[in-house]
Amino acid sequence: MSKFPWQDRPENSNDVLWRYDENPIIDRYAIPTSNSIFNSAVVPFEDGYAGVFRCDNKAVQMNIFAGFSKDGINWDINHEPIQMKAGNTQMIDSDYKYDPRVTFIEDRYWVTWCNGYHGPTIGIAYTFDFKEFFQCENAFLPFNRNGVLFPQKINGKYAMLSRPSDNGHTPFGDIYISYSPDMKYWGEHRCVMKVTPFEDSAWQCTKIGAGPVPILTDEGWLLFYHGVINTCNGFRYSVGAAILDVNEPDKVKYRTQPYMLGPAEMYEMAGDVPNVVFPCAALHSHEENKLALYYGAADTVTAMAFGHLTEIIDFIKKNSL
Repeated sequence: MSKFPWQDRPENSNDVLWRYDENPIIDRYAIPTSNSIFNSAVVPFEDGYAGVFRCDNKAVQMNIFAGFSKDGINWDINHEPIQMKAGNTQMIDSDYKYDPRVTFIEDRYWVTWCNGYHGPTIGIAYTFDFKEFFQCENAFLPFNRNGVLFPQKINGKYAMLSRPSDNGHTPFGDIYISYSPDMKYWGEHRCVMKVTPFEDSAWQCTKIGAGPVPILTDEGWLLFYHGVINTCNGFRYSVGAAILDVNEPDKVKYRTQPYMLGPAEMYEMAGDVPNVVFPCAALHSHEENKLALYYGAADTVTAMAFGHLTEIIDFIKKNSL
């Protein structure tokens, strides 16, 4: 059993999510070639944890790397990027890879990421051991970002959240869900959540995107997501959460009006892209009532925050739009 990464809430704090006091956990120069390491994905694996990490190099080429940890906090990241083999297709072209997510479904670990194929789309691969990776067909046409798989089939089908976009620094974006019988052909696209009116909840009025893999709870699917406001100083990314219906996850039961984590610390406010907290992974233990959230800070480093699952769900329900 892997030891769950955890730090208790600081004294005199009433935050529903609180930061690890030794953030960032992964420095921008943690491997020899890297300019930045952020927006990465983590899962329990064997007697510890494994992850797929976004490491931009010093030419600012974007790629994904495997890594391993005993405690979920201290990481050894491979110095060479993942080399894909053919999975359910021979077409494994990729101009770049970034912002991965990872989840275990049935018998293997599935990886999704923003894949460069005539613009950003959603790449898919699977692995059994985080050593060999097998790339599958891209899920969607360009342009798309934030492809996040549910950790189990829904009504007999694989399900994935995504955010249709454009080819630039997208100034818009809503969350959709799509279904597949085989991880190759995707359809039945449905809108899940749209951005909010500025006067209702300004931090998420420009664009939103799914964050970590959804977590199944008694209330429904717990989904952390990022929301963006376009300020006079540029985009500002914060973290919110929603609860989706278990069997019909395009139905939103609750959604936070206030953000739960926003740029406040120097490593979140200063970096390659200032004012960004971008959630990509979450570990959880229902038995211990604990959640560990991994997020990219200022598109430069990787950080962590913690919370109690029951408190998070109560917060979402009490502060819902």
